[in-house]
Order: sequence, then C-alpha cells, then structure tokens
Amino acid sequence: MRYAQKFGYCLLNRDFSELNGFAESKRRHALEGLSALAKFLGIYEDFRELVKAYGLKWASSNAEDLLISRMNKVYENGDVLKWVSQVKARFPELHTFIDYMLASGLRFEETINSYNLIINLSKEGKLSSYYDREKQILEHYRFKTMFIRRTKKAFISFIPEALIERIIQQEKFTRAMIDNRLKRSGFKSRFSDVREYYATYMTRFLNPAEIDFLQGRVSASVFMRNYFNPALIGDLKERVFKGIGCLMEG
Repeated sequence: MRYAQKFGYCLLNRDFSELNGFAESKRRHALEGLSALAKFLGIYEDFRELVKAYGLKWASSNAEDLLISRMNKVYENGDVLKWVSQVKARFPELHTFIDYMLASGLRFEETINSYNLIINLSKEGKLSSYYDREKQILEHYRFKTMFIRRTKKAFISFIPEALIERIIQQEKFTRAMIDNRLKRSGFKSRFSDVREYYATYMTRFLNPAEIDFLQGRVSASVFMRNYFNPALIGDLKERVFKGIGCLMEG
C-alpha cells in the first residue's frame, strides 16, 4: 500500500520511466504496489502494457541470486564497517545513533523511532515504560502501533544501559535529516547493510532463530510460531551482550 501511494502517479500518468532508475529491490516493491493498485482500479492490462513498454522486470529473485547479489554488494561498496567509521568521522552527531543501530540490528526506520522514543520518554520521566534497566531490555512490543506491523516487527532489544544513557543525551533525528546529510556529503545510505552485518556477525554467538527473533522475523515455521520462546533461554542476554561488545570493538 505504501508503494502504491508513493508511486501511484506513475500509473495514473502512464509513465514508468522513473522506475528504471531504482535499485532492483525498490523497483520490485514499487511494481508490486502498482500491480495491486492497477487491479483495484480495474486497469491491470494497462499496467502490464506499461511494464512491457518500459522493459521493466520485477520477478522475485531466487535464493542463489540473492546470495550472489549480497556478495557482489560487498565487493562493489566495500566493507560496511569502513563506511560506519567514515560516517561517524564526518558526522559526530550520528555517532551514537549508528552505534545503536549496530547494537540493536533494527531496521533503519525502527532505529529512528526507537531512538527518538527513548529521548522523549526520558524527558517525560517515563523511560521505565520502555526500558527495563534491571534486565537491560528495550520492550518494543509495548508500543504496538510503532513496532508491531503486518510485515515488519520488533519485539525486544538487549541494549547495555551505558548506550541508553548516551542516547538520552542526544537530539532527535528524522529519516530525512539523516538521508539529506549523507546525500549532501556524497555518502551512500547503507543502513540496510548495517542490519545485514549484525545478523551475519551475531551467528558467532546466537543461533538463527534467536537472531530472527531479535530482528523481528517470525517465520511461518511450526517451531517459530508454536515453540520458540526467548524467555526460556537463560543465557540469551549474556550471549547478545558478548556479541555486541565484540561488534562494537570491530
């Protein structure tokens, strides 16, 4: 729906030229949204003609293609930790924000929402409604409208109290503010790569089900839907914090 709303004018104006300039994943999402919109409006044949006329491809990639694409992205764009260091050096005001994204593995938008929420609640004296200092857990699930969405979810994050204290001292950000600063200085936005790096790096300390849970991926598998319960894993926080410590040092 979001992509249909954002790019609906392309369908209504019968002009898909803009979509050719998008990255493959963004183009696929945009076309999926426009396809649904075209069906709703009863003009799906027009949509198909436009896709053909502009030479657009939007079939989902298979697992092999996705893996190769991720490896090529590293070769083409370089080490994401180098990017992190460069952005921190260029924008000291983003230092704590990027550390938080590295430590949490959240999506870019979720990181912004959580970061700002920590600051707001702290100023209101209500941070305890979100952050359990004793357990050192951010309980995203308490703010369902913000973090529990249909396809993108965040339940909890184990975050050291020292990092929370740093966030409290910062100013809030919007996505546009961060994107514009990077763009003006010639930096690519690689926050999705930071999240990917977290997931890959934390395999040294966590199993895939634990990483999926911390990053808000609840699959349709019988195990994940009916049996996986992180509350029963006594050493989960200890292993997460060990991983975060090593990750931040790197």
